[in-house]
Amino acid sequence: MINHVVLFKLKAYPAEEKSQIIANVKAMLLGLKGKIDELKYIEVGENYELDSKSFDLALITHFESVEGLDVYRVHPEHVKVAAYIGGVVESRAAVDFNF
Repeated sequence: MINHVVLFKLKAYPAEEKSQIIANVKAMLLGLKGKIDELKYIEVGENYELDSKSFDLALITHFESVEGLDVYRVHPEHVKVAAYIGGVVESRAAVDFNF
């Protein structure tokens, strides 16, 4: 199994707007469940501290293989979500590992 972990840091937004963007990103990511067969598990967590110096959101996904992760990366539903996220984040970090 492959564990794909991604951390997102949003651009600077006023608190109310940032909360809404976090809710949107979380809903969009969780909405991928059931749309991509290779996606076996998905969890999205938001930092409890809205004005954190660290990352704002964490995505944890599981795949049976690297090939499954590769299918997910280019799947049209994921690409749509990634395009939105790309417009609202200032930085991203990811790690993929076997477990």
